[in-house]
Amino acid sequence: MAKNSRKGVIFRIAGPVVVAQGLAARMYDVIRVGNERLMGEVIKIRGEHTTIQVYEDTSGIKPGEPAENTGFQLSVELGPGLLGSIYDGIQRPLDVLKEKMGDFIARGVDAPGLDRKKKWTFKPVVKKGDKVKRGSVLGEVEESKGIIHRVLVPLEIEGTIKDIKKGDFTVEETICTLTNGTEIQMLQRWPVRKSRSVQKKLAPDAPLITGQRVFDILFPLAKGGTAAIPGPFGAGKTVSQQQLAKWCNADIIVYVGCGERGNEMTEVLTEFPELKDPRSGLPLMNRTVLIANTSNMPVAAREASIYTGVTIAEYFRDMGYDVAIMADSTSRWAEAMREISSRLEEMPGEEGYPAYLATRLAEFYERAGPVVNHNGTKGSLSIIGAVSPPGGDFSEPVTQNTLRVTKTFWALDAKLAQRRHFPSINWLTSYSLYLDVLEPWFAQQVAGEWRVLVSRMMGYLQEEEKLLEIVQLVGSDALPEKQQLVLEVSRMIREFLLQQNAFHEVDTFCPPQKSYMMIKSVLQYADLAQKALEQGVRVKQLLDIKSKDRISEAKFDKNYEKLLGDVSGAVETEIEALVRGVSK
Repeated sequence: MAKNSRKGVIFRIAGPVVVAQGLAARMYDVIRVGNERLMGEVIKIRGEHTTIQVYEDTSGIKPGEPAENTGFQLSVELGPGLLGSIYDGIQRPLDVLKEKMGDFIARGVDAPGLDRKKKWTFKPVVKKGDKVKRGSVLGEVEESKGIIHRVLVPLEIEGTIKDIKKGDFTVEETICTLTNGTEIQMLQRWPVRKSRSVQKKLAPDAPLITGQRVFDILFPLAKGGTAAIPGPFGAGKTVSQQQLAKWCNADIIVYVGCGERGNEMTEVLTEFPELKDPRSGLPLMNRTVLIANTSNMPVAAREASIYTGVTIAEYFRDMGYDVAIMADSTSRWAEAMREISSRLEEMPGEEGYPAYLATRLAEFYERAGPVVNHNGTKGSLSIIGAVSPPGGDFSEPVTQNTLRVTKTFWALDAKLAQRRHFPSINWLTSYSLYLDVLEPWFAQQVAGEWRVLVSRMMGYLQEEEKLLEIVQLVGSDALPEKQQLVLEVSRMIREFLLQQNAFHEVDTFCPPQKSYMMIKSVLQYADLAQKALEQGVRVKQLLDIKSKDRISEAKFDKNYEKLLGDVSGAVETEIEALVRGVSK
């Protein structure tokens, strides 16, 4: 067979890995495999043999069947119609596939990522004679209510506009022609393994507000930052990810269910279309893209789903939006890499993962960041990856390699989950490296003393951990009164602030201003009680004060400012009465 042939034959099959012979190809070219033309991607070339990872089930295909090179790399379609869509790992719309074949996806079925028939109203923002460069905004389309899709010049094109149209067009119709003859449509394609270029990366300076107190207060994530949520089975990774997707102040959400159980993805797929966006009151799906790749779907497509998601997220970032991508879970992605690596007979690294695991993880998380785009707009891409370490062992390779490249670590704790403390974030093992860079924002937007109060809170929690070892031996009553007060304040911090009900109408989201007032109320009690102790009031009397427990009611009250103001006054009155009683 000729060396430059784009057609070859299947030589060997090992699960999702197929070796073809006599096929001219480059790395990462998309190949159509077998009589059913299954989609695959070149991952290794050695002499006449080309190794392909197939994104569909390879059962029943046999040596001798054809393999054809499409000449393109695995790419996603970018343009109006992405928002509100639900895709599989290689950007096939699941609703279209369901119409074609019902509830189960057959092999070799194709469907374009964007609707070819739907017309979009295009309004140009440039005119004939204007010079445009890569990434320039040509015009706007209202993709969903309130969300403007900025149609961009493809990143490999520059020139002068010869003609630009206004009106209703499909994504494949030409909307602009340059003087060099280049025609531009609203539909673009971009290879998923290649990050989209930007003019400049910036340092993060604003937080991604999540509405979850334990995240926003103790371990904030910057817009354009990276975070990891590792935790054992049942600790609440998926609910935490879903809460972040629902409530974080990003403009666009991309949620990737990578290798998760079908029932968990079903919850996401049924719940998200029903959710209301708290900012606009419209359905949350208006600004969301879902990628569903469950654990029973082909393993190779799982490996591709993460790249599909991050490329779509980069595209919206290029328009000047703040985008957040939730990857649940990167452990399943790493397991897919491990399976394919073993089929390739590569030398295994730690725990059988490929030696390039750390590189792949770093490449993925490095696509995050606040940026200045080629068109001068500012955007950001925040990446939040869930990790599912076997047995909750954080020393395993995926967790450790993720920690090396992410700056926020939200460690889920099975013991906290068993005690029904949710979100079950362990405040002693979690950390954020964004505290210093975000301090000016919190000082300006919330309160100048924010960082001081948070540090005091953390001090109480750390002291409590030391005291608990003694309490287990002798009981809390044997502790000095000052330390008994520390335990009570720590309990209030844990139960009033760090615990949060994701399913309560009000408590599901807590703005930073409310968190600040609640912290201040708890620490006000701590300060007044400490002074009262020094003046001779017994600790039992201070612990029995009823008004302090009303601070927790603020979690569920929309009118929290009045409530906390009343509580503050009541606490002060009760403690003053105790002090007066001692002085008599």
